[in-house]
Amino acid sequence: MQPNDTHHHAFRFSQGDVIDFARVTGDNNPLHLDADFAAQTPFKRPIIHGMLGACIFTKVLGTEFPGPGSVYLAQTMEFLRPMFVDTDYEVIFTVQSVDTQKHTAQILGEIRDVQTGKITTRGVATLMHKEKIG
Repeated sequence: MQPNDTHHHAFRFSQGDVIDFARVTGDNNPLHLDADFAAQTPFKRPIIHGMLGACIFTKVLGTEFPGPGSVYLAQTMEFLRPMFVDTDYEVIFTVQSVDTQKHTAQILGEIRDVQTGKITTRGVATLMHKEKIG
């Protein structure tokens, strides 16, 4: 991995994914699960849990870029816009910096709504990978 290397990953979540996430985490906020409740909010429909959307970071960084063997050391996160079920998203990762001695990298991740091009979630991960970083 070198600074400015990028990786793209397309994904989407279903209402079943939201229900499963609520069951596993215990976050049963009606904003995510109840269409009538959500209709009364500024979003007008249920939104995906922010952390469910952000789970794509650990999936891709742990399995694809840099991949198996990655150790998460830190993560910042900004939730900029809501995410919705059955919507196409793409996460783009860009290596910001690399410390070859420590085998670590700072990697910016940005989730974009494919249709609007708007960023919904942004964060910087610090990862260690002895074989692929450094």
